[in-house]
Amino acid sequence: MPSFDITCDVDHNEVKNALNQVRKELQTRFDFRGVVWDVIEEKSTITLATESEHKLVAILDIVRDRMARRGVSPKNIEEGRCEISSTGRARQVLTMREGIPAEHAKTITTAIRGSGMKVQAAIEAGKIRVSGKKRDDLQAAIALVRGIDLPVSVGFGNFRE
Repeated sequence: MPSFDITCDVDHNEVKNALNQVRKELQTRFDFRGVVWDVIEEKSTITLATESEHKLVAILDIVRDRMARRGVSPKNIEEGRCEISSTGRARQVLTMREGIPAEHAKTITTAIRGSGMKVQAAIEAGKIRVSGKKRDDLQAAIALVRGIDLPVSVGFGNFRE
């Protein structure tokens, strides 16, 4: 029986490339000469740090722009709040979403089940497996999910015959 998976993933290679572009731009920008800044990338988080909140907002704008140019959806990056230390340094943590949150997965599965299509949707560890007898039904399910306005960006893959 044919099936496919609905996932919410971030391409870590594209994130790494975008952050390298951010670092290069910050090194050459006139308004960041002599400013101490950090862009630290970990497994699922990015930490931005600099001297002031104003500079942090500028770095965040550059990060958003570079991520969008590299094809990383801003829906899959959750921005934490700006933290100001006692010395005046500003810090912000960006978290990359991996897997579809449970409440959004339920929204997708109920939409698929309520559509009357002859497909089954099952939630499996941060992804949704959709299976059906015909490819046309699966393609209709993909079109339905693309039409739903979700706060996360979803991708379709792992198609099996």
